[in-house]
Amino acid sequence: MAENDIMTLDEYVEWPQEYIDSGRFDKDEIHYKLCIAEKIAEARVAVLKGASDWREILMPACRQKNNNLVNFRSEGALSDWIYGNPDDALDAMRALWAEDDTPISDRIRDFVPRVKPGPKYQNGFVRPGTSLRLIAALLMALDPKEYPPFMITSFKKAYERTGYPMPPKEADEATLYEHALKFLDKIVERAAALPSGRPSNRLEAQSVVWSYKYEKERIGERSRNQEAALTAPTLSAPTIPSLQDLAKELRFPVEFLERVEKLLEDKRQVIFQGPPGTGKTYTAKKLAACLAGSEERVRLVQFHPSYAYEDFVQGFRPRLIGDQPGFELKDGPLLDMAKMAKDDSGQKYFLVIDEINRGNLAKVFGEMYFLLEYRDEEMRLQYSESGETFAMPSNLYIIGTMNTADRSIALVDLALRRRFYFVVFHPDKDPVKGLLLQWLKAKKPDMAWAAGIVDRANELLADRDAAIGPSYLMKEGLDEEMARLIWKHNVLPYVEEHLYGQTDGLAQFGFDSLRGRSDSGGESDEPGENGADEESAAGSDDA
Repeated sequence: MAENDIMTLDEYVEWPQEYIDSGRFDKDEIHYKLCIAEKIAEARVAVLKGASDWREILMPACRQKNNNLVNFRSEGALSDWIYGNPDDALDAMRALWAEDDTPISDRIRDFVPRVKPGPKYQNGFVRPGTSLRLIAALLMALDPKEYPPFMITSFKKAYERTGYPMPPKEADEATLYEHALKFLDKIVERAAALPSGRPSNRLEAQSVVWSYKYEKERIGERSRNQEAALTAPTLSAPTIPSLQDLAKELRFPVEFLERVEKLLEDKRQVIFQGPPGTGKTYTAKKLAACLAGSEERVRLVQFHPSYAYEDFVQGFRPRLIGDQPGFELKDGPLLDMAKMAKDDSGQKYFLVIDEINRGNLAKVFGEMYFLLEYRDEEMRLQYSESGETFAMPSNLYIIGTMNTADRSIALVDLALRRRFYFVVFHPDKDPVKGLLLQWLKAKKPDMAWAAGIVDRANELLADRDAAIGPSYLMKEGLDEEMARLIWKHNVLPYVEEHLYGQTDGLAQFGFDSLRGRSDSGGESDEPGENGADEESAAGSDDA
């Protein structure tokens, strides 16, 4: 069934039954929401008692790990308001959570105008869909099975898919929520006739709405391929290592990876910079998957001179409309990942940008320059047709790689440099220093002398930004013959480019000259210490 096919409510409720019966539905969708509701209910008790620490109880409840019920912008607005206007906030929270029979719609309409965050956070509470997401989470303190979470995009898709009427265009928060509750009641009513009798309450029905866009395709695919699945070999998902295990795999100090993680948590953006062959791209992909917890939440793109805003952010693409050529507005990888991150705010998403300095960065990023730094702000995108604004989600991280031997590094402007932390990958600096020798001793001990060749070549180059990275020689099956071929056809052309016009200087970089023996033979000198991450560089196209 196509994504936009209209379904009856009965069909809509029948689709997730396999998911519900499997037990995963409760584990994935219900339990964590009940835990969050329990914590928010503790804040309600503190508010009604007038406890002095009610704010210190409420905010951690809204910031719990894997809490995708509260939008980060609304969370910022809530915090700014309750700490900036504690007395007014306490009165408003008491009215919202009062132990009386005040209708939910009246509670919401009374609460909304009282919330007055400062100018920095006003965008977090300015639109009904955004503010209602926070209010619905707070209402869970009354009874999560009666007053479940709300996300406007998920409910709109559910209305469209089932043909259910949309709420009025200018609906306020109370009207939007009442409309959603009536829709959930319809789902519960239709489910009562099913063997499972589920979803049996509004929270379960809301969980069906949220999980539907992910589970519908997976359930349908399992049903269509059930017979094949019984005979097919079981393939386990790739194992994602811990940070400590990844450090061992890369032969990096774990403190280095922990430091990069801290930098990412602070600015959400870092750039790995260094000469070719130092494992920047490989490390970026591995670290991103490790921190995201899944390779499915990592996407790699590569910049190049013809790459533009329309490729990266959003632009019009040709397509056939009927039998006539036309254009369609398509999201680029940045918006794709941002929307995925926004819809799954309990998880981390990573965009890895290889060769970030090879694009015209001001042209490629456009207004994203601003949004990278101010993640709690919203802007209208230049191709927006509906006037909707966009904010960069806080759970989207960016790791770029930059080749310092590339002359285009001079084109990286100060605006970008201010928005990224820069992490150095150099053969003479940790974590790369000494790792080639370590790798050779562990993998190819009879070739350990080759590390000295790279050391001597870099001493002669005397240019840290154009140094020879150790990954050239980090190859499974490396022997002397292979090392000579790599040096002649990969390393020397790079050195020749760097020493263009210096014919005499190039002669110093011969394989045998660097090894310290004549063409007639001789013993090699002891190698120096230099290196890179093991397969990180071997598998990298970072050069």
